[in-house]
Amino acid sequence: MQYIKLGNSGLEVSQICIGCMGFGDPAKGHPTWALGEEGSRPVIKHAIEEGINFFDTANLYSQGTSEEIIGKALKEFAKRENIVISTKLGAPMRSGPNSFGLSRKAIMTEIDHSLKRLGTDYIDLYQIHRADPFTPWEETLEALHDLVKMGKVRYLGASTMRAWQFAKALHIQKVNGWTRFISMQHNYNLVAREEENEMIPLCADEGIQTMIYSPLSRGMLARPWGEKTTRSEAEAGALNYFEATAAADEKIVEAIGKVAEERGVSRAEISLAWLYRNPVVAAPIVGALKTSHIDDAIKALSIELTNQEVHRLEAYYTPRVDVNVKNSDPKAIAKMAATVGIKIPVPTGSK
Repeated sequence: MQYIKLGNSGLEVSQICIGCMGFGDPAKGHPTWALGEEGSRPVIKHAIEEGINFFDTANLYSQGTSEEIIGKALKEFAKRENIVISTKLGAPMRSGPNSFGLSRKAIMTEIDHSLKRLGTDYIDLYQIHRADPFTPWEETLEALHDLVKMGKVRYLGASTMRAWQFAKALHIQKVNGWTRFISMQHNYNLVAREEENEMIPLCADEGIQTMIYSPLSRGMLARPWGEKTTRSEAEAGALNYFEATAAADEKIVEAIGKVAEERGVSRAEISLAWLYRNPVVAAPIVGALKTSHIDDAIKALSIELTNQEVHRLEAYYTPRVDVNVKNSDPKAIAKMAATVGIKIPVPTGSK
């Protein structure tokens, strides 16, 4: 396994991060395709045995049971000081006021809940799951800084927002002398490259590295076009933003298949190898549901694509609605708040 420093920090992480959304109790809601504790443990153990030390979860995943499963398994299979635990907050966790967002109250509440579920005294990388347009940045960022000073958190990260929002947050942290974000978790892959326009250049300039969620576009880049899986059937509605670019996406998937066949490797290996070419990318977040998913990610580390192969993979790319922007839109966040009984007036002019 290869390890790198995450962003402009001394934190050493494996170049593969295990995404833990699939480790949870499927009876608790999203995701319905989660493995449960018994199915999760062999995958987690295999990752550790292969030298992976980076695990990413969130309080939201299976209503906290993902954190519980990860905490128990890591305590059994590894030494805490060798593991980097990353979790997130910001999504609704219960009904009623103060159950949602990035207020000081919500942050101070959710950190303690996550620590209890994970069975640990501290979180290595604490990330805001979305920007919160309804709470002042100063309130959120000072509260996060206080968590670091309290010893409950070691480093801070962000996820899924517009580049201007992230730039504003970084500026506020800098001028106040508060702990700065060292990472950005965002959606980026061969069919979703919109982040190359602003977010990736911003991160490169600020010395921040990215953790890539959905590096295989929910598995679409790891299988022939049109092939269905349990997860793709369960999340059919979430894939609507692909419709406008389906023709181009199909050609990209075909190109991945041809390059993989010529090299005698899997489609997943080629897709991940393409991501590793970007120095801003610290680690793709591999949503491993099988040990073979981890093995493919490890093999991808040793693949160096030629310029000709890269050209073939990138030739048909067509811009789409940026899912990172879509998920951070005030209307979308207000709609999410409404699911737990919180009514938020959306500012005039919000798209």
